[in-house]
Amino acid sequence: MSVLDLICYARTHSPFYQELYDGYDSSTPLSELPVVDQAAFWAANTVRDNQVLTRAHTDGLIFKTGGTTKAPRVSFYTNGEWDAMCRTYAETLPAAGLRHGDRVANLFAAGELYSSFIFALNALQHSPIDLVQLPVTGSAPVEFTLSTMQDFDATVVAGFPTTLCRLAAHVRSEAGSLPSVRLVLFSGEALYDDQRALLLEAFPGAEFRSFVYGSVDGGIIGTAVLGSDDPRVFRSFVDSSVLEIVDADTGEPITSAGRPGRLLQTDLTRRLQPMIRYPVGDLAEWVDVEDGIFRLLGRADEGARIGPVTLHLDHLRAAVDRAGITHNGVQVVIRRVDARDQLVLRIAGAAQEVSAVRAEVYRISPRFELQAGRGVVAPLAVEWVPALEVSPRTGKTVRLLDERPV
Repeated sequence: MSVLDLICYARTHSPFYQELYDGYDSSTPLSELPVVDQAAFWAANTVRDNQVLTRAHTDGLIFKTGGTTKAPRVSFYTNGEWDAMCRTYAETLPAAGLRHGDRVANLFAAGELYSSFIFALNALQHSPIDLVQLPVTGSAPVEFTLSTMQDFDATVVAGFPTTLCRLAAHVRSEAGSLPSVRLVLFSGEALYDDQRALLLEAFPGAEFRSFVYGSVDGGIIGTAVLGSDDPRVFRSFVDSSVLEIVDADTGEPITSAGRPGRLLQTDLTRRLQPMIRYPVGDLAEWVDVEDGIFRLLGRADEGARIGPVTLHLDHLRAAVDRAGITHNGVQVVIRRVDARDQLVLRIAGAAQEVSAVRAEVYRISPRFELQAGRGVVAPLAVEWVPALEVSPRTGKTVRLLDERPV
């Protein structure tokens, strides 16, 4: 589908896009259409009385994000859309380092409307090279995972970095190492040097590659670039989507390499739940504009990814308000502490009791509480400051600061 066809279809059949594009001519270029406001989009994309969908959802799949459960962000796919996405990605698997005859242990998250395990399973089934799958899931006991990989001579292991590191610690203590694993595929989180060191102890000599860059919201966004040693570099799917990088303050399209901006995606294959100029939540820069190659630079200000959990900034600020805290602003900070991601709520104002804040954060994201309890992520921290950090360019408060090493 062309960009123009998608825009016309969304404008005609989706009440949300009809309102968003009110006043814009049908020939308006994509770059001049408004960027989707995430809060408005998800307020309209509801389970009941949905204003984003273009028709009734009568076939396909429903997924939700791995972030909050009190107000989940739900994504709808038709069978055809899901199958097309998996097949499109499958063609890029050799670039991720997979080889004929590989035995792949799939440790992504399964169940509870999560998409990662099913996506990996379906994409690997459509691989252009012969593969054997070991559908283990990330929730399986590490003892089972290790024995399964040993019994069936797994050569590849794929999952979230936190899941892979939990397995690696068990491998190191119980088996020493698994030298048969030659490729570690990660997705959903960044892979840090401290994690890489642990994984190398368990899987000596293994190569580390990104499985895919994408989300349940936006679908597949980028794939590994063959020959690149930088796991942050991806190639966009130029035949099935339009990727834009725009200035974070002005929204001006960026068409030169090396200049950071917000990443926007337009998926040309999804008609049921159109995603047009949708902010995926990351900062990026072009490496090669003509070939659609870009480098991720960290999170933008829509959501904070803490280990395997996404917490949306509006929900975190609302949690502080519901806790009865008197303040002059809230800033979300992500740090790396004791080899774990840590969520820090920086609050402008006098120090107050934080137990209610912690309780409200756990209320909006029981999954974050669970991962903190397991030690997968560091405990929530609260900082009290006289004033929040602002952008030197605009003077606006910076909503999210990612202080983790690049």
